[in-house]
Amino acid sequence: MKKEPKYASEAALCADFIAWVTASAGEYQGGAQTPKWTPYAETAGWDILLVGADGTQIGVQAKMKFNMKVLHQCLPGRWASWHEVGPDYRAVLIPEFDGGAEDICGALGLMLFAPGRYGWGCGRDFTPGLNMEHSVGWHYWSPHKRCDVPEFIPDVVAGASGPVQLTKWKIAALRVVARLELQGRISRKDFRDLGVDPRRWTGPSGWLLPADCPGEYIRGTALDFDQQHPTVYVQVLEQERAKLAQAVHA
Repeated sequence: MKKEPKYASEAALCADFIAWVTASAGEYQGGAQTPKWTPYAETAGWDILLVGADGTQIGVQAKMKFNMKVLHQCLPGRWASWHEVGPDYRAVLIPEFDGGAEDICGALGLMLFAPGRYGWGCGRDFTPGLNMEHSVGWHYWSPHKRCDVPEFIPDVVAGASGPVQLTKWKIAALRVVARLELQGRISRKDFRDLGVDPRRWTGPSGWLLPADCPGEYIRGTALDFDQQHPTVYVQVLEQERAKLAQAVHA
């Protein structure tokens, strides 16, 4: 009888892993307390970028089957210097433990995450633990610069096919949408204040339409960045509201 897969998709595997990371904070694993890690989905080219309270980063690439592609995704590009920009540690996430995969990852300086090997505490167990004190195999990649992390925790699905990403450009775009909502229109001065080039917005994209006053624009029907990132948009909206209020009273 064919064994049913534990996870229906890469996204489901990533969601379970993120839930485990969140639940593990403060737990004792291997005799040491697990620190808090913040998962950033689809960040800096990783399915999940874990960021510790001290800034330590673990880049995680997920695959439903261990293969050459996931190794290629974890390792620096052919012409890239491995120590220039990247996370402190690199890891592969698969849905079932594989001893051979663990040996290969270890030889390449990668950690292997897989569920259900030892069964520590929280019900969604992956190994190794994240306290990093009693786990062998953690290879420090010694980057000159760590991955850039967005201002907000991405409200996107990790491991999704054709993933939506929360980039610096997208955050700036959310600020444009927030100005439109708060003011009813946006001007070229607003674009300058936000550091955004208006040409892409006022062209054939359909994001903005000319208002009745020259140099001002209203929202077009194609503008949907706030719908792509509803959780982050609420935070951006409040920031822009406070910024505009402060400008009025300055």
